[in-house]
This record gives sequence, structure tokens and C-alpha cells, in this order.
Amino acid sequence: MIPQRTIKQPVYAIGIGVHSGQKVRMTLRPAGENTGVHFVRTDLPGRGGVRACAQNVSDTTLATSIADGGVQVSTVEHLLSALWGLGVDNLIVELNAEEVPIMDGSAAPFVNLIGSVGLVEQDAVKEFIRIKREVRVTQGEAFAALSPHPGFKASYTFVADHPVYNRFPKQACLDFSRVSYVEEVSRARSFGLLSELSQAQAINKCLGSSLENAVGIGDFTVMNGSGLRYRDEFVKHKVLDAIGDLYLLGRPILGAFSGHMSGHALNNKLARALLRCDDAWEICTVGRDSSRERSIMPPAAIPA
Repeated sequence: MIPQRTIKQPVYAIGIGVHSGQKVRMTLRPAGENTGVHFVRTDLPGRGGVRACAQNVSDTTLATSIADGGVQVSTVEHLLSALWGLGVDNLIVELNAEEVPIMDGSAAPFVNLIGSVGLVEQDAVKEFIRIKREVRVTQGEAFAALSPHPGFKASYTFVADHPVYNRFPKQACLDFSRVSYVEEVSRARSFGLLSELSQAQAINKCLGSSLENAVGIGDFTVMNGSGLRYRDEFVKHKVLDAIGDLYLLGRPILGAFSGHMSGHALNNKLARALLRCDDAWEICTVGRDSSRERSIMPPAAIPA
């Protein structure tokens, strides 16, 4: 059977919160088997932590925030996406501020941070959520859905009529039995229109946003001097976000995700809808030697 994983030793990083603009120190620590991912605010001693789970999502405005007992942690999706990509089941995330640092706007810095210390296998067996029938949520023309699939596949359609967006692919379909999350998804950065930045900052969002942690879109061009990392970076970042949001289910999914114009709010609505539909999923384990293992474990995962 496939074992659970955590990191071998503590490791830390310092960055800024993309929405708060505040400097934050983040320390990742190994966690015991069957504990999942927990966020701890070291600037709020004695207040307890926040378990990374769909039920604790408190806000989805331009990012995913979780809260419990008056303690909130913001912008968790990129880190959680990286944890899924590397097969990390158990982890303690310590922060001395409210927001996970944005780093370069992608999941790659978190992948590299964890790679610097490596992973260790634990005694407990990894559990998966197997999708048995389709669950779909909608909001206007947007939808998000999970359906049966032997491994994990994610597809997304990005709909935005803009001179820059119209020059690049707006659809992606990634079967992770054939492609590497680390190579094909993890480096996709957050993005946004410069014309909308002041509006976001007016509601105290994107106060730390810059071309160092996002792809800036001008009226007719990408503002970053180095351009895009992938030709389909915009739509791949949407997949990256969805993977992080769905990892709040607490276990990796055996199934197919489909998103159309969806974002953090619909992703969380989908996760909550799935949990309410007892007949739509089941908990399962997978044999280490089975062909299905190759379709669910990320090909470029860091070895234990």
C-alpha cells in the first residue's frame, strides 16, 4: 500500500503576503501520521491552529482563507497545491502573520523548499477519495464538477475577452498519469489586469502585488520582461488553484475535475457539495504495485 508522507525536517522561508503586503516568516514542520495539514499562527500564542479542511474555508475573495476559533490564515491554495503535487499528507505550517507568503505567485517555490529537505514515508497508509458519480455546482455560466476517473485528471476552460488573453490558450486538460505536476503546472503564476489593481487595493487586496509575484496584464501586452513561463500559463494557474482548493478535502482525489469560469468560491462549493453526497464518493487505499498508483502519484515527486 502507498504510505503517508511528511517532510524529513523543518524548513522555513520569508516572503510577503500578496494581499496584506506584510512580511511573513513561514516554517514547515513534520507532522505525525493521520494528522493532515495544520496552520499555526505563532503571532497568536495560545490561540490554537486551523486545520486545512473545506469546512474551515472562511473567505474566497481573490484567494482562499481558512479560519477556526477566531484564527484566520489567508492565501493557502498555492502551498496546498504544492503539497498535493509532492504527495505530502501531514504537515504543520507555522506563520507569524495572517497570510501565507506569495513567493513568486506560483507553487514552485514551495516545491523547491520541500525538495531542499526531502520527504519521509510514514507507517500509516495513504487514503484517497474515489469519486463514484458526478457532482456539479454552478453559478451563472460557471461550473465546477468532479466525476469518476481511475487516476486524477483536471481540465479547465478560462473565459475572458481581452486582447492579451485572446492570444493564448484558454483551455487545458491534464491527466496526471501522463504529465508531471512539478514540470507542467507548479510554475504557473497568479495573474491580473493592471487596470483592476486599484479596485482590488481599494478593498485591501493585492497590497503586496508586483511583477515579482504575478503576471501583470497591460492593455495589449504582458508586462513582465521575461514573458510567460508556459504558453498556457493563465489556464494552468487556474488548474493549480483548483488542485489546492480541492486538497482541502483532506485526501487526494481519484477522479476528474472540470472547471469552466470557476474560481475559489465554486471550488469550495464543489468540495462541500461532495462531502454532503455520501453516495458520490468513498475512501479507499491503493496498492503500491498497482497500475493505478502510477496514475495518481505525481511523476516528479521528490523521493523519500
